[in-house]
Order: sequence, then C-alpha cells, then structure tokens
Amino acid sequence: MFNFSKKSKGKPQVADQEAPDADGIQPWNESNTTNQTLDPKLSALMDQESSGSSPEPDKTQGKKKSRWLLWVLAGIVTGAGSSGYFLYRGWQELEALVPDNVSEVLIYTRPGTLVVEAADGTVIEEVGPVTHERVKIWQVPEVVSQAFISSEDRRYYDHFGVDMQGVARAAYVNFQAGEIVEGGSSITQQVARIVFLNQEMTAIRKLREMRLATKLEEQFTKEQILESYLNLVYLGSGAYGIGDAAWVYFGKTLDELTLPETAMIAGLAPAPSVYSPFVNRQKAITRRNQVLYRMREDGFISQAALDQAIATPLETNRQTPKRLLRKYPYFSDYIQAELERYLTPEQLAKGGVVVETTINPQWQEWAEEVLEEGIEKYGRYQNFKQAAIVSVDPRNGQIKTMVGGLDFENNQYNRVTQAQRQPGSTFKTFVYTAAIASGMSPNATYVDKEFKVGNYKPKNYSGSFSNASLTLTEALTQSINTIALSVMLDVGWDPIINLAQQMGISSEMQPTYSLALGSWEVNLLEITSAYGTLANKGVHQPNYGISRILDRDGKVIYEAESNPRTALDENSAAIMTSMLTKVVSSGTGRQASIGRPVAGKTGTSDKARDLWFIGYIPQMVTGVWLGNDDNKPTWGASSTAARMWGNLMSQITGSIAVEDFPPLPNLRNRVGSIEAQPLSQSDKKELSRNETKKKTQDQQKKVNRQSGTNSGNNNSNSPSDERRSTENRRTTGRNSGNPTPTQPSRGRSPEPTNNSDPLPPFVPIEEPTPTPTPTPSPSPEQSTPAPTPDPLPPFVPVEEPTPTPTPTPTPAPAPAPAPTPAPAPTPAPAPAPTPAPAPAPAPAPAPAPAVDIPAPPVTQKKAPAADGGSE
Repeated sequence: MFNFSKKSKGKPQVADQEAPDADGIQPWNESNTTNQTLDPKLSALMDQESSGSSPEPDKTQGKKKSRWLLWVLAGIVTGAGSSGYFLYRGWQELEALVPDNVSEVLIYTRPGTLVVEAADGTVIEEVGPVTHERVKIWQVPEVVSQAFISSEDRRYYDHFGVDMQGVARAAYVNFQAGEIVEGGSSITQQVARIVFLNQEMTAIRKLREMRLATKLEEQFTKEQILESYLNLVYLGSGAYGIGDAAWVYFGKTLDELTLPETAMIAGLAPAPSVYSPFVNRQKAITRRNQVLYRMREDGFISQAALDQAIATPLETNRQTPKRLLRKYPYFSDYIQAELERYLTPEQLAKGGVVVETTINPQWQEWAEEVLEEGIEKYGRYQNFKQAAIVSVDPRNGQIKTMVGGLDFENNQYNRVTQAQRQPGSTFKTFVYTAAIASGMSPNATYVDKEFKVGNYKPKNYSGSFSNASLTLTEALTQSINTIALSVMLDVGWDPIINLAQQMGISSEMQPTYSLALGSWEVNLLEITSAYGTLANKGVHQPNYGISRILDRDGKVIYEAESNPRTALDENSAAIMTSMLTKVVSSGTGRQASIGRPVAGKTGTSDKARDLWFIGYIPQMVTGVWLGNDDNKPTWGASSTAARMWGNLMSQITGSIAVEDFPPLPNLRNRVGSIEAQPLSQSDKKELSRNETKKKTQDQQKKVNRQSGTNSGNNNSNSPSDERRSTENRRTTGRNSGNPTPTQPSRGRSPEPTNNSDPLPPFVPIEEPTPTPTPTPSPSPEQSTPAPTPDPLPPFVPVEEPTPTPTPTPTPAPAPAPAPTPAPAPTPAPAPAPTPAPAPAPAPAPAPAPAVDIPAPPVTQKKAPAADGGSE
C-alpha cells in the first residue's frame, strides 16, 4: 500500500494517493519512522514509550468504539434474522390466504345476481351471470384486445402478472396527489381481484392480489387470462364484459365495432361512471382519444387510422342490457343509475347485492295502465304521443310510482327524470306561495286588465281581460296570467326563486317576467316533489327510490336516511293548500275530483306543447305530463292530464284513509315568514334584458328538439345534461318600491312567455269522439288546413286539428270571428296577425296592489270561465 522510496525521505507515500482518514491524519507505517515528520502529540507519545515512562493510557475511547461496533453488528444480524423470520411467516400466511388451485378463473361466473325488489319484497329486476354474453378469445377481434392492452396494461406481454413499473408509477402518482388516485393493477391482477377477492382497499388485499396474479401467470397462458378479463370487466350501464358493452353502447356485436367505438369501450374500464357517453359525452370523447393515441404509440394502428378515428364523431345507440327479469323498466333504469351513487364500480362489477326500493307494485301497474289508456284514448286526436306519471309520498320522499313513457323497448328516454319542460301555470303555485308566505292574504285583490311592464306585455289565454277585481284565490282558480305577473312584481323574483328551490325545484331559474308563467324548464319528478312540500305542511322531504342495499351476506351496505327541510311555515302551506283545493273543486282542475279533498294545479306551456297536472292528498302527491319528445304542439288541454290523474288516484286512494287538509288559519293580522322584495325600475330593466335573451334561447331549443337533438333512442340528454345548475342564477339587490304595471297593450306573440293554459276543464274535450267541444283549446300550431301562420293562442279553436274531427266548431262565442290582419310586431316564428283589432284600450288605472281583506272574496264581475291562458 505504501511506497518507501528514497525520494520520500522516510515519509510514507500512498501508492494511489490515498486520502487522509476522517480525522485528517495521514496513514503511516511503524517501520522506518526515522526522520518522519509526525504530529507533535503522536511524537510525544512515542518519546514517552521509548523512554520507558508509561503514563495512564486512555482506553475508554477504544472500548466504546469496539462496543458500538459490536452492537451495530449484533443489530444487523438480529434485524436480518427477524426480518427474514417475519418475511417467511408473512409469506406463509399470504400463501395460506391464496388458493392453491386457481383454475376457477376459466369457468368463473359472478357469484350472485343483482336483485332489485319492490317495497313489498317482490322481485322487479334480476341481473345475473346468465345474462352476460361470454366470448372466446378467438372470437374477439384483435383490435379489441389491443385497445384494452393499451388502455389498461401496456406491458401485459412483458410482465409475470405484476407490472412493477406500473406499481412504481402508481406509487409516485399517489404520493404526488396525497391520496390513492391510481391502482397500478395489471390485467392479471384485475382478474384475480374480480374472481377471488373482495373490494376492500388494504395492503393485505393488494399483496394477495399480487400473489394470485403470479399464480395465474404460472398456470395459464396470457390469452386465457385476457379472455377471462374481457368477459368479466364491468363497463358501466349494466354491461358486464365486452359483449354486453358492444350491445349497450352501440347496439352491435363485437365484430361490427369500428376502431373509435372499440377505443371508447376500452376507455371505460378505469371508471365507467365517469367516462360513459351517457354521463359525460365530452369526457367519453377525450378518454377515447387517449386510448387511440396509446394504440398508435404501441404500434397497433397507423397514423392514418388514428387521424380518421379521432375525426369520427361519437354516435351511440343506447340499448338496455339483457336481463333475467325486468319489470317496470323506466323505474328499474332509474334505480340502476342511482346505484352508481352508493356502490363503487368494483361492487357493481362483483354483483351479488339486493336492492330494496320504494315502489308499490300494485300502484305502479295501475299507473302504467292509466298512461297507456290515456295515450290511446286521447293522444290520437289531441296530438300527444308520450306521457309520464310519478307518485311520491310527501311525508318521507319515497317514490311510489314512476312511468317514464310509452314503449320502453324502442325509447328508453325517461320523461319523469330526464325531460326538462316548461311547466306553464303549474309554476304559478310557487308565485302565490311566496306571496302568501310574505304575509299577503288570499283575499287580497288585483285587477285583471291589460298592461305593459318594461318591454313585456302579458296576455291571458282567452285574449281578453275581464277588468274585474279578483282575489288571489279566484285568480289562481281561473289561472289568470296578468294577475300572476302582477303578484310577482309585488313579491319580487328572489323570494319566489328561493322558495321554489327550498320546496324542491333544483333546475335553473333566472329572473324574467315569464318566470311567473312557468317559462323555465323543470322535470316532472322535481316539481311533483316540490308540491309534496305543501302536502307535508311546508316540510320538504327529498325524494328517493332506494331504501336499502344489502350484500350477499345480508349486511346493509346503504340505507336511506330522512333529511327533512322546513321550506315554508305551516300556516302559509295550509292557506296555499286551501287555494289549490278551489282549483280542483271549481276551477281548471275539476277533472281531478275523486270524492275526497284534493289540491292541485293544471298547467299548459306555449302552444300546448306540455300539458300538466300536479295534485295531492295529504298522504300522496302525483304528477302527470303529456306531450311530444320533439316539442311539437299538442291539440289538447291540461284537463286531460287532470282526468288521467283522477283515474289513477281513484284507484290508489282505495287503500288510503280519507284525511282532511289542515284548516285555514286566522287571516287577521297575520305576519309573513319571508320578506317581499318588490321590483324597482332597475330590476324591471334587467328583467326586460333577460326576457329578450331567454326568448332567443327558447327558440334555439325548439329547433334542437324538433331536429331530434333532445329525444330519441340515444337518450342523450341525461339529467346531468339537461338540468342546469341553479348556482348560475344572478341575484341583485333592489330598492323597495311599489311597481305598478303601466301602459296597457296587447301581449306578445306566442312565445313561452305566455305559457298559456286552455279553457277550464268543465268543457269535456277529453271525450274520445272525434268531435271536439265548443270551447277553444290551446292549439296554436296545427298541421291541418289553416294556412294562417299561428295566430295567438286564445283565438284558435282546438277543434280543427285532427283530420277526422268535424271542421266546424260548435257554438263558439266568436270573440273576434276572424283575426284582423294587423301585423303583430312580435318575434313569433312566422308573421302572425294580432287578435286585437284595436291598438289598445286607454291606460287603465294601476291594479290594486294586494289589499289585505280577510273578508269573503269580492265577487265583482268574474272573469269568464276562461283559463286566463295558463290552466
């Protein structure tokens, strides 16, 4: 090690330039130390040794160092031994948890069916192994296997069951995210998990999964494992395996799939509830393209094929999965969608759970019969082809019936939960409820007269104005549009919108004048549930269809909990219920009378595109909607919806005790529970701007619906697509004021602002005979003879529409035998003559702004039994 040359003058030279030790002392050799230059302390010590003097040596440091080295060595040996022991024991325990024979993977079917039960335990749907289409690996197109490998396990053919690179990558990603966001499981590990393990997220399960994967790789070929995976992977929407997925998403067999369709299906595997085109179309496209780019990187497809696939639009053709048993398909589909809120994709994929629902089988069958009979009996000559019915128990929120339409096999579009439609006058209930809650009396009076506010001119369906002083109860009973708008001006849009949301409306509502007449879209389930708040004395119970979910051992995985919310004071709810009973007993909803206390409201949107009735007894609230998916006008009246409501509820109530509504509270000196916020002039200007903007949006929606954008078998507009967030609503401050409608004028042409309802239901237009009744009905747009372009709703008799009915309507009062050809300066779809021959009556005095008169209603000249344009 040292080189002692003469040139060194006795100083040891390090052959390879050996560095000083840790203490900075150069290495040295005891021999040939003469003439060495040494450290003074070391030199002194050597002198002492040579002189024979032996001072007390410091042995402590050496002993400590030796002792420390011994402990370190002992620790290493002990640690290695114990680690080896525990590793050995851990390996033995792991092996004990892993089955010796893993051949089950080749014949594995899911251990149990997913069973959906009605409230009484009746099985209404079973999804089981028999329904899953199994395919052999030789039947799988090569591009399908390649797409899943690129999507899920790009090193599938290179690893031994566990992709350590993938595990390391997942660990890094999870460390960066601070949570588990990537699993790193290979295809083999996923098969092991599905077949042999549960879905718990623990380290032990992960180790078992990895060991099982290596065993699978030892016993089976890659092709056998891949075949099992492609048949077992859950791909969302009830599709188990690629055979099911090809059918559910595209209505095709595997060999019919195109490259972009294959990539979309493969992209579903990590998170089917996120990447499903039925949930989020844009995310599905983005994920599909990611898979395509990976396939190009992996050399599976050419650049030309990639470019063509990326440019291909995503077009789905939704089909229902094959079932062992399926009853009440619209409700069953709704439950399947709800399950993804409470179960993980792995739990859904594993199967073997029982879902207990709230549906009443007998009531559901009655509802389906009423819907089918109603479309067959009235739909032909009233020109509606679809309908929907839902019933909810207002005291707990349980859904008792749900019929989303007719002919589920050909059209799975659920019109209870997915169709966003204008509610027309059924929304007036929320306007009047806000007024009552602000302290206004049901006997407060307003004048039904023509007026203009901002750039908006409300009109009644009849085309005329009674100039009568009507109480709020009378105005609601007759569904007078002008008074509903006047009430909104006095109450303010914020109290109305906020209260509607508290009562259960979750769709977007923006401040516009036509808000009072139901121009903002809702779905049938939410508005029915909101009416249930009145039935439940002001307490809103969120609706639900799943009571409990149990695993195969009977353990409860999920149980619905009551979450009541007080939306309205009990007295205001009782007053509103009293007002709505008058609608049924003597107003536009008389066809819903069933011989017991009933409260409810009819509603018809512009050009009778939507016909509604929402009604309730204390124990049940039911909603009925009639219309067309393409938004074409009907020739009917909402009294038909009321009649269908009565047909169903007369059967349901046979087993429900008669119960009275709460009595009307004392109206004298009553104080409101919310504060009215009358609109200021600046508010009115904002509403005018919003109204113009909304009209443009509504026209575009009509074009889209009529071109098939929002309907059809694709079921493309899911609730998440159609329902807009309520958070977008602008709320602005306002100065209190007493807005008085001014400048009388005719209402604007038949855009959704009028949302007029037809004449009251005492006119029996529902009779199936082709001869319509004398009273005009909301049939603005007809495809039959009249070449005139859509006159305003009040004047067009409904009796003309169908080819079969007699062309001459029976004694019509002829308010204006022929509409004067004065052009209507309105943005109607086509130039329409205004029904009012004269410019407008002289400006009338401002309507009496809500005088609180607890005395009996003023009965000056009642408005004609016309529905005021909004049934």
